[in-house]
Amino acid sequence: MGPSGSGKSTLMHIIGCLDTPTSGEYLLDNKDVSKLSDDELADIRMQKIGFVFQSFNLLPRATVLRNVTLPLVYAGISKEERENQAKEALRGAAFPEEFWNHYSNQLSGGMMQRVAIARALVNNPTLVLADEPTGNLDTKTGEVVLDTFQRLHQDQGRTIVLITHEPYVAEHAERIINIRDGNIVEDGKVKNRRVINNHPAPEQVRYGAGNHNAK
Repeated sequence: MGPSGSGKSTLMHIIGCLDTPTSGEYLLDNKDVSKLSDDELADIRMQKIGFVFQSFNLLPRATVLRNVTLPLVYAGISKEERENQAKEALRGAAFPEEFWNHYSNQLSGGMMQRVAIARALVNNPTLVLADEPTGNLDTKTGEVVLDTFQRLHQDQGRTIVLITHEPYVAEHAERIINIRDGNIVEDGKVKNRRVINNHPAPEQVRYGAGNHNAK
């Protein structure tokens, strides 16, 4: 967590193997990835890391299922297996099956973000990186997304690294690392963690605030 310009995105890029550090080592699954080639880093990203972005980055005229299968196209996986893995990822992200064949531009912001979470899970990553995942969502819809992350961590043992500048969002995590001017200034467990026990049903969120495209 930190203000704009603090170095959050740079740190995420290094953790996500999108950039390499200028010095030091970065161990991922006990392997030093800081000296790997671009092709080797691409393999690491495909095999071990899932990304969730603030702007969703979905193909608007592709179905939900198609959007989630896309990362597997480049992995040489058969169409049948791609769809099976995508369906499993959508279930893991608590995305309702009745909307799997909808186009992504027919969904609310909250549902699009859960499609993006499913896409991040489809390669069964060790690590999920989420960059301001609630930044474009209203508070209620944002809580549904945060609840999804909490469930993925608690139920599936996923490691979630969430980038934010909002203390309220950060308090949903178990640990907060504060960054300022490229330096870690505080690192500790959350004493009074926010745990979401109740949230709107998916169909309620679909027609929630900020939804201009749902039918």
